[in-house]
This record gives sequence, C-alpha cells and structure tokens, in this order.
Amino acid sequence: MLEKLFAPKSIAIIGASNKKGKIGTVLVDNIVKLGYKGEIYFVNPSYKLLRLKRCYPDLNSIKKSVDVALVAVPAKFVLDVIAGSCEKVKNFVIISAGFSETDAEGIKREKDLAELAQKHNLNILGPNCLGFIVPKLKLNASFAGGMPKAGNIAFISQSGALAVALMDRAANEHIGFSQIISVGNKMQLDESALLEYLAKDKETKVIGMYLEGIKDGRKFIEVAKKVSKIKPIVILKAGKTEKAQIAISSHTGALAGSDEIIDIAFEKAGVIRANDLEDFFNLLTLVSFVDAPKNEKVAVLTNAGGAGVLTTDAFDKKNIVLADLDKKTKNLMQSVLPLEASVENPIDLLGDAQDDRYQSVIDILSKQKIGAIISVLTPQQQTPVEKITNVIIKKRKENSAAIMTVFIGGGRIKKAVDELKTNSIPNFSNPDGAILAWDKYYKWSVFKKTKEMICKDEIIVSRKKQVEDIIVVAKKQNRSALYFSEAAVVMKKYAVNPVDWVEILPESEISPIMQYPVVIKIDSDKVLHKSDKQALILNVKDPSALETAAKKLRANFPNERLVVQPMQDKQIELILGIKQDSIFGPVIVYGLGGIYTEVFKMVNFLIPPMSAQSIRDQILKSKISFLFSGARGQQAYNIEEFSSIISGLMQFAIENKDILEFDINPLFIYNDGREALAVDIKIII
Repeated sequence: MLEKLFAPKSIAIIGASNKKGKIGTVLVDNIVKLGYKGEIYFVNPSYKLLRLKRCYPDLNSIKKSVDVALVAVPAKFVLDVIAGSCEKVKNFVIISAGFSETDAEGIKREKDLAELAQKHNLNILGPNCLGFIVPKLKLNASFAGGMPKAGNIAFISQSGALAVALMDRAANEHIGFSQIISVGNKMQLDESALLEYLAKDKETKVIGMYLEGIKDGRKFIEVAKKVSKIKPIVILKAGKTEKAQIAISSHTGALAGSDEIIDIAFEKAGVIRANDLEDFFNLLTLVSFVDAPKNEKVAVLTNAGGAGVLTTDAFDKKNIVLADLDKKTKNLMQSVLPLEASVENPIDLLGDAQDDRYQSVIDILSKQKIGAIISVLTPQQQTPVEKITNVIIKKRKENSAAIMTVFIGGGRIKKAVDELKTNSIPNFSNPDGAILAWDKYYKWSVFKKTKEMICKDEIIVSRKKQVEDIIVVAKKQNRSALYFSEAAVVMKKYAVNPVDWVEILPESEISPIMQYPVVIKIDSDKVLHKSDKQALILNVKDPSALETAAKKLRANFPNERLVVQPMQDKQIELILGIKQDSIFGPVIVYGLGGIYTEVFKMVNFLIPPMSAQSIRDQILKSKISFLFSGARGQQAYNIEEFSSIISGLMQFAIENKDILEFDINPLFIYNDGREALAVDIKIII
C-alpha cells in the first residue's frame, strides 16, 4: 500500500520556498534539479509563482491528483494543513520538527496527528524526518544533498544525520541504494511497516536499518521473521550501554539488560546485528555484492604468513570454518607452487607471489565445494597488486564460490581496492572484519533455510481465570506479591513442582512437622530476598529448634507469615524468571541460581512463544548447556524436564501479562531421577 508514497508519479511540496536557508528551498532544488520525471506542485500562499512555475495556496487548489505531499511548515500549522487536504492526498512526509521529540505540547501535537491519520486512513512518514530518496527514480524527496548511486540496499534510519554520512561514504565505496528512508519519530510508519513494504520491493536485496528504539517489539519480531526468510535485514541498534531497567524487587529485573534482550529478539527474528558502524558497512557491502553462502567452508590464500595466522585466529568461535582440503587438491596446488609454499588452509603463496600463482590456486579451489575464497594480500616489494587484482576480478565472474579480499595496506593498494569495489568484490581492511561479516551472512543463510516451527500465543481461559482469582485476593489485601502457598498453587497449574510446605500464620501455633531437618523462613511481600535480610534459618533438626527459630524470626519480622519446608539435598541450583520488557513484553530468564546469581550472571533469555524443540535447541546453546551434555563425566541432567518447565513458564507469562515480575530461585534439579523442585517462588503483582 506504500507504492504511491515511495514511487510517486506526482509530488506536492507544502512550504515550497525560494529563500536561502529554508528547508522548503532545499526540497524544491532536490526534486527539480536532480532528475525526477513526475509531476511537481509547489504549495505556499506567499507565492503566486515560484521558479517560473505556478505556486498554489493549498493542496485542494491543485486540480490533478497528488500521490504524496512533502510538508515543511512550522509544526503548529502541520495539523491544520493535513486536516484540510487529507481527502485529496493520502500520503504525507512530514519534514517539520516540533513534535514528540520536544515537549508536552509537541507530544500532544503528535498524538492529534496520529488520530487524524487513523481516522482518514493516511500514510505519514515522520514527523521530524529527513524525507526519502529513490535513486532509480532520480527522486530526492529529502533535504539531504545529492543523488546516491542506484543499487540494491534499502536503508532505513532513525537518524537523518547518519543517513547523510552513510550516503557520503557509499559514494567512495561504490555501493548503491534502492531506497533511503528517514523515519524520524515513527509516529505511524515504523520499522515493521517499512520492512513489510521493502520485502516486496524487487530492487531491494538487503535492508539496512539504524535504530535507536523499536516501537512494537512483538510485531517487529513477527514481521522481521517473515521478511528474513526472503532477504537479509542488517540492523545497527544504538543504546548498548544504556542502563538496564531498574529491578522492581526480584533478581530477574537486575539480570536482564535491554541490550541482551535485543540480541535475543534479533536472533529469534533472523536479523543480522551489526556491532558498530564499520561492521554495519561491511555487512551491507558484502550482502549487496555477494550471494548468500552455499556452505560453511572457506578457503584462504595469502602472500603473507603473519596475515594468514591472523585470519586463522579470526575463525575462532565462528560457525564458518577453514575448509579441509583433500590430498588430491593439495597435490595439485603443490605442483604449481614453490616447495616452500604451504598448501594447508590458509594457503601461503609466499611473499614473492605473482598473479599466475593466484590464478592457478583459485582455479584449483573453484573445483571444490567451498562457500567462499578469501584472498589476503599485503603489498610487498615484489607484489604486482594491480595484476593480482585483475585475476581476482576475472575469477570472480567465473567462480561459483564467493570471492572476497582482505587487502592490507594504504597508498599501494588504494587503486586496486577501488577497482575491486567497482567490480562488486567486497574488500575488508582486516581479516577479523571479513570473517565476522561472512559468518553473520552464513548464519542468516542457515536461518533462511530452516523450517519455522509455527508457535502462537495459546491461552487456556479456565486456567487464566483461576490465576486471576488468586491475584485479585492478594490485591484486595494490598499485597505486592503472592504468598508462597498461592505461588505454589499457581506453579502447579503450569507443570512446575513446588517443594512441600507448611504455612504458619502470625501468632498461630506451629503445626506438627513430620520430617526433619527443615527450613523456616519469612513469607511476606515485604521480604523477597531472604538471604540478604536473614529471613530464613536452615537445617532446623527438631521441634525444639523449630520453636526457637520461629521465635527469632517473629521477633525480627513481627506480624509476618512463616513457611516451613523440608531441607533439600542440593545438586544444581537454577534461577527461572520472567521480566516484563518495555519493548518485547514478557521475557524468560534462566541460568545458574542461588545466592551468586547476580555475581556470575550465567543467565540466558528467551522471548515467547517458542516451540518445545526451539526451547530445547536454545538450552543446548546456552551458558548452562554443559549441565545437559554430561560434561566432565557427569551424568547429564534431564533436558526434557527442564524444557517442559521453561515451556510452562512461557504459558504462564503469556496468560498472565499483568504479572510485573517473577522468579524461582532456586530451582533444584537432579541427575539421579528425582524431579526438579521449586524452592522459592516470587510472583510480583
């Protein structure tokens, strides 16, 4: 539905001007002078003629149809301008600033604008945006200068300045764009809406995005997952060092930093995340120039032993690997190389390598089932850089494997690197950048081929109602958390086994306990971290000791409930939690538990919903995977049981979205056949 916005046959500029320094003047210059072939209309009641062309007092005075209107008037006039013309035009780009990025008045202005857009079914890009550029149409509907080269990268940016910087660099790197879109405040057209549009755009091979925030996390994951099955999405997300949201009371909130959750969300959606600007540019260039990896195997050839070693190191902890070359291949290479050369991978052609060695080795490697050939070169005294470059360009056109280069140097390689990029061969300034980018591209190619397990938010209404009834009682008593007895009942409904317990009300007698030793602890919404507050006593061995322990706790915590539980034989303590993320909703937290949870932070995150198989796969890739693989000769813990518990918590999170936070710490798990037990359960409401 956005074709008329981004591929318009007619454009009106509201606020068109001829005065130096005005944005309306820049818009006029860009659209008129850079080659746009569609109809152009100027709108400004202050002019009758502008650039020897009629200027209209308002949009409704234009008798012909208008596909899109660019709005560059003071913010206080924007609402009236659009309200007065929304029957004629359905697509608007609001360049004007002065909305939610400013103050309370601006926030209200943007809210009113959003309501107007919804009422009249309008498409609005912005407000407070740079505009958009479609190089193939020679359309620069923005106040950024120039016309980038047409190509296959669509770039969406939350920062207009960064979009300008990227265009400037792209000119030197010989990469081109299908679209450049500045989203501004994302009042209506956000990253999800634009992803859906660009997924269908035939000119776009890769979608790059610079984001400072995500408007609707659940919708973003749903849309990005579908689009990632069609074409790669590369995102540079700002805010890595932003402080994690303040924990309400449970451990979980203190563990889940927003950037870690972004990582999980992107992985779930198949998004390629860029670490920084350099990585972002490397990835966009790579995907623009090269088709997706056919397999994980990589061959590296170099004229410098040190560079080869650095490249080998770069493969550490990557999914791509240095290809194992068979004896026949090595013999063939040995026959065309000096005896001193190494035919292991990386293949060392030696410092005096001429272009004929490169040609011969690439010809031999092209017959192997290899996903990529990376040529690492340093410009040594005898190195014919230009001739080697010509060989690589020629072989790139003949080869089914991707060919990339890592030319390391400065002035001596500058011309060659420029020639490589002109011929759509990505060059990287160092081996780490090349291997990192190719590894991320490979992981995306695997994601694209992986059959998606359909998993929806399924709600059991009767169970949800039973839990709501328990919470209502607690809220009526002005409590911020459930008692252990209530939390235990709730957990049983989701297939999580709580430890046995006996509840002791304030001032009441202690019920007979059949089994010792026991633990006695405070059960209160005011005391959630019992170890820190000395609100529990362990290893109580008989009735007399229990009476003494109860008196001590009651003295320190008057009028609070107590709960008594059998002492459990510890093996492994885990933590399980739910954090309500402001962007993505409920997030499951799991990892090593106990009193050192926040010290070691051996935790992982999952975003519901997920299939049972996906949960299992993630656990086996997690920081605690060693527990379920029988590391160091230990009996493996039951991954099916733990996966089932995680699945139950996901159902709990989906059905009870008003829960502020939740954690089980510890959950005892065993590898001797005993069932896992939830020892301490916090449900914060």
